[in-house]
Amino acid sequence: MKTLNLKNMLPAAVIAMAVGGAFMTASMQSASKLDPKDGYTRNNQNECAEVPVACSDTPKAQLCRVSGDTGAIAYDKPEDSNICTEPLFKPD
Repeated sequence: MKTLNLKNMLPAAVIAMAVGGAFMTASMQSASKLDPKDGYTRNNQNECAEVPVACSDTPKAQLCRVSGDTGAIAYDKPEDSNICTEPLFKPD
């Protein structure tokens, strides 16, 4: 009897997990697009220096720059390092 109940409940459990996973993935994607990233410039040793500019990490055609279209490129600072290597992009 227990085997029969397990066989009937297993598809429902799999479907419930799939639906929950889809909602979690959709909410994570929309949250990352809304959050601006702080931009950093870098010195000759590629070390980060904070700059007051809001950027995005979503790839686009235009890079995020400190002042207008001709300023220094803003970079993302890794959590475990002070070396800036990943350029950020212009926000929406």
